[in-house]
Amino acid sequence: MNDRVKQHLEVIKENAVDIISEEAIVSKLENSFKTNQPLKLKIGFDPTSRDIHLGHTVLLRKLRKLQNLGHQVYFIIGDFTAKIGDPSGKTALRPVLNDEEIKDNASTYIDQASKILDKNKTEIIYNSIWYKDMVAADFLSLLSSYTVARILERDDFSQRIKENKPLTLLEIIYPLIQGYDSYKLSADIEFGGTDQKFNLIVGRHLQQVYGQIPQAIITMPILVGLDGKNKMSKSLNNYIGVFECPKDMFGKLMSISDEIMWEYFKFFSDQNIDEAKNMHPKQAKISLAQELVSFFHSQELAQQEREEFERVFSKGKIPEEILLYEINESPIDLIDVLFSAKTVSSKNEARRLISQGAVSYPNVNSSIFIVVKESKVEIPEQGVVFKIGKKRFLKVVFK
Repeated sequence: MNDRVKQHLEVIKENAVDIISEEAIVSKLENSFKTNQPLKLKIGFDPTSRDIHLGHTVLLRKLRKLQNLGHQVYFIIGDFTAKIGDPSGKTALRPVLNDEEIKDNASTYIDQASKILDKNKTEIIYNSIWYKDMVAADFLSLLSSYTVARILERDDFSQRIKENKPLTLLEIIYPLIQGYDSYKLSADIEFGGTDQKFNLIVGRHLQQVYGQIPQAIITMPILVGLDGKNKMSKSLNNYIGVFECPKDMFGKLMSISDEIMWEYFKFFSDQNIDEAKNMHPKQAKISLAQELVSFFHSQELAQQEREEFERVFSKGKIPEEILLYEINESPIDLIDVLFSAKTVSSKNEARRLISQGAVSYPNVNSSIFIVVKESKVEIPEQGVVFKIGKKRFLKVVFK
């Protein structure tokens, strides 16, 4: 194995979980160099929501490194597969999206992915292109290429059957629909999260059925969301979107636990992680947040957010720009106000935060915060700023 192959292989394998197979990747790299043709690297996302988040960028950042080495990325927007909904890791039916919702969600994906990928080495493909002209005979041929028994070997499918939960025929054929993309592209390597392993293997199988050299597979770890427990997901509201404003991005990164911070360092930072571990955890986290805001926005905005964060949360001051909510009369029901102002996701959350002593306001002429003990609150003529939890503020004033 020559040094050039070793260099590219090292980038491909970095932080990978499943590699199928290293021998195949070496062979593809050697052929790529021999023919002077870049590898076809496949990545796909179904536009089931408008946001690409940091969890997706674990894969995108790896692909950018491979683009820097000369390879080509084929970015599949699954506007057809989104109509089915990827069942991977799901314990229940996914809601069916209509064409308008899919189109609206997909409209943002190119700009978001371009935050990371090199546009000149990225080809955007909507996978509906394969299917709009497909005749019934071709589709039936595709369905006949895989057995029901093998499909039902999936843990998530077998679990749903065991628990007597619905499993539709559309979900069962989803891996074939996704795998067909690999055949149409003649993909060399497909990348996905560990929850995508089965779908990626089906893609290999279909390529063999249709007489192609099967793609290699690289799976990457699933990023833990802000809650520190579950997969980063919009549906769980534990995500950081790549288009989030600098303030929200910085604040959310500062909210992650010290334990999962090091996972984020591993996937998103160019800093030496051993050196970062010698720092105080809070300072390491600030450094990470500044680095990521710099990457997605600018160094200037990242520095501003760092200074604002340290001013507010290290020195106990109130931020200069906060959400404003106008009222007509006092007293107010703070539970209703917090919910109406969208500083909490539900009235139950507002009620819980108050009962836990997590809502407070500053004492006059003092940096000391007074804890709110009841939901009914008198508002002074000049208004008042409420601190909700550690990082949310709301100023309530009269109209």
